[in-house]
Amino acid sequence: MNAKQKFIDATGSTQFLEANQDTALEEYLKAQGWMGKEDQVTGTEKPGEGNMNFVLRVRTEQGSFIVKQARPWVEKYPQLEAPIERIHTESQFYTLVQTNDILKQYTPQLLATDLDNFLIKVEDLGNGADFSYVYQKGQDFTQLELESLLTFLQTLHQSDFSWASSSYPKNQALKALNHEHIFNFPYRADNGMDLNAIQVGLHDLATPIYRDKGLIAAIAQLGERYLGEGQHLIHGDYYPGSWLKVDGQVKVIDPEFSYFGLAEFDLSVFLAHMKMAQSDPNSISWVKENYARPTGFDEKLLDQFTGVEILRRLIGIAQLPLALSIEEKQDLVEEAISLITG
Repeated sequence: MNAKQKFIDATGSTQFLEANQDTALEEYLKAQGWMGKEDQVTGTEKPGEGNMNFVLRVRTEQGSFIVKQARPWVEKYPQLEAPIERIHTESQFYTLVQTNDILKQYTPQLLATDLDNFLIKVEDLGNGADFSYVYQKGQDFTQLELESLLTFLQTLHQSDFSWASSSYPKNQALKALNHEHIFNFPYRADNGMDLNAIQVGLHDLATPIYRDKGLIAAIAQLGERYLGEGQHLIHGDYYPGSWLKVDGQVKVIDPEFSYFGLAEFDLSVFLAHMKMAQSDPNSISWVKENYARPTGFDEKLLDQFTGVEILRRLIGIAQLPLALSIEEKQDLVEEAISLITG
């Protein structure tokens, strides 16, 4: 499949959205019944910087909506192949959470699907921004924001979706991609990354990790846990890039990594990013203590997953806009290793 392939043709093959193709897009949307025959596209824009998928806000005379398409690569890192079926997972997640009165308050409504072209149409939540600003010095979550984020997460994990588990995507191909970049790639000295090009001193920070066979073995064991299945529907990528602030309200998007797995993983990612954002330690403790744990929750596994998420973000390919000195990153690395090894 080719990124330059025309969006509309008669071959029946998968078509890929591109920016600045409003006429072809309008023809497609009308053919799908996603907008009225008399309606017109008045403009399109990227609503934000998506990592995994191509996302477009479509404005028409009758309103606006979001179209989102999975393509066989990672949008932010086109050199990385990614399973295109991930859009099926996102579609099912939105459908499922709409059955819960609390969860549906936090997520956009799924309006239509075209799974043949790996496209979905979802509600436009409005102009907002994700929470990536919290990585900057002097920025932090408000208590109300933390309460909202925690409410969504614990409601998701405690909701009984067992009736849907057999038909929900296993998402193994996307989990395998995520597994590589969380539990393997960052800890290989020969991975080809020039860490000092990211920040001078980062290579020296990573070198002892590459040499620590016990640590790498422990991370590999955690990776096997991640690849398995669990009883709880999880978001799978619960970090500031998946959270929007719109009109003072918190919204949760981008659930393409979701599957029935381990609740510990979602909470660990939440806590790890609070630590990397240098959130108030009292706020971090509040989240950890007030999360309503489902039966069988493993505290050690939570800590270990938290440590791995910190390490992979500091020395792996999925870098964050962190405003941290190398000394601050050193402190985080030491904390992460302690969390993993106990």
